Amino acid sequence: MAEAEGEPGSSMHGVTGREQTFAFSVASPIVPTDNTAKFDLPVDSEHKAKVFKIFSLANPHMRTFHLSWISFFTCFVSTFAAAPLVPIIRDNLNLTKQDIGNAGVASVSGSIFSRLVMGAVCDLLGPRYGCAFLVMLSAPTVFCMSFVADAGGYLAVRFMIGFSLATFVSCQYWMSTMFNSKIIGLVNGTAAGWGNMGGGATQLLMPLVFDIIGRAGATPFTAWRIAFFIPGWLHIIMGIMVLTLGQDLPDGNLGALQKKGEVAKDEFKKVLWYAITNYRTWVFVLLYGYSMGVELSTDNVIAEYFYDRFNLKLHTAGLIAATFGMANFIARPFGGYASDRAARYFGMRGRLWTLWILQTLGGVFCIWLGRASTLPIAVTAMILFSVGAQAACGATFGIIPFISRRSLGIISGLTGAGGNFGSGLTQLVFFSSTAFSTGTGLSLMGVMIVCCTLPVTLVHFPQWGSMFLPASQHVEKSTEEFYYGSEWTEEEKQKGLHQQSIKFAENSRSERGRRVASAPTPPNTTPSHV
Repeated sequence: MAEAEGEPGSSMHGVTGREQTFAFSVASPIVPTDNTAKFDLPVDSEHKAKVFKIFSLANPHMRTFHLSWISFFTCFVSTFAAAPLVPIIRDNLNLTKQDIGNAGVASVSGSIFSRLVMGAVCDLLGPRYGCAFLVMLSAPTVFCMSFVADAGGYLAVRFMIGFSLATFVSCQYWMSTMFNSKIIGLVNGTAAGWGNMGGGATQLLMPLVFDIIGRAGATPFTAWRIAFFIPGWLHIIMGIMVLTLGQDLPDGNLGALQKKGEVAKDEFKKVLWYAITNYRTWVFVLLYGYSMGVELSTDNVIAEYFYDRFNLKLHTAGLIAATFGMANFIARPFGGYASDRAARYFGMRGRLWTLWILQTLGGVFCIWLGRASTLPIAVTAMILFSVGAQAACGATFGIIPFISRRSLGIISGLTGAGGNFGSGLTQLVFFSSTAFSTGTGLSLMGVMIVCCTLPVTLVHFPQWGSMFLPASQHVEKSTEEFYYGSEWTEEEKQKGLHQQSIKFAENSRSERGRRVASAPTPPNTTPSHV
């Protein structure tokens, strides 16, 4: 069971595990390596990778990572492609501030429903189908932006393009099935962070494409329409790549494994029930609404804010706004890494404290951004706010995989939908009317972030504890096996349907933190197949 980190084995194929460049590995004897498995990376008993190597294309783990974040990146580019071109689009379509605000709400509201559906699709059909079909089916809506003629059409198309943001759910679900829980914060944070980076990249890409098309002879009102063909084609290309190169689970695609009897086919009503009856789900729906949610809101208003408030050129405002989204390259992975790091010393309690600190700081810097009176101060506050909010997103999904093993997809979908709902509500209240200036709206949004982060103190895991309370003293109920096994009925257990949950429970004991070495493990809790 206890194997030295980096010891060569049949599952490693020459990879020593000692390579330090962009390689984050599990270094704990309680996470055993399955040396009988034939994978390019060392894996645990669930065949989840114990090593994360960014520049690797090892199949299936790292290939899945890259397909996942690039497809999510593509959807972010198309969803927010209109934002940096709003000064041109509003003149062409005679949009009012209310029209622009409502379109911003619509762009993130569409995926509230689609993220809920995506969660169920991942649990029942697998993330590959969910991601590929959504990316390709949303391509026509991106092309339709080129043909809108009025405010109603603009709002409707942005609403439909927003459905594609549900690829976030497949992205996070996919990572949680491919990588060990001790590095899942970093992996989830990197995949989602690099995907979210599309919100910043589009602030650079679309004005650049617009400018190139304009230089080729098109009028401004024609150039912005042609520009939308670029993200539309990206959707088609990525959909085909995910469908042909992706793989649901380390051992194969979900449908094939179910036919072989290697993976149990679950029932939707039971998966849904265990997700919605777990109070932790709803706490994180709220928390994500004011980390990811405010990031989406800011993506929609930040370029216009700098353009109008500081009288900047469109390209300059877009360049500054791009840094907000581009910070995801570092910030969100940092949040996930900070969560993993805290868990090594303090277990789940460390993850919860990390989330509260990062998200609260993000709220404070958001207040400062709204009150900034000079350009340098505003840019500084925006960068600090973006780091706090995006790192909090990474820290959130360092915890989500532990809420439930059986209902991971549904809970990921609900949490993701919470982010979009929070964004839609925030934009509707603060940025869709003339009641508040954009600066005042940003400051009030910061206050809401600070307040809505407080419920994280209520999250308690009986086997690990909470921010202020220790784990349960009950010998049986304080075990990971009891927590994850409680999602299955005795009849289901007799059929062996809970075995994947028991494997996950064993691999998640590291969330005990420092007490892991001394914490008693009740007899008969480790499955015989390990």
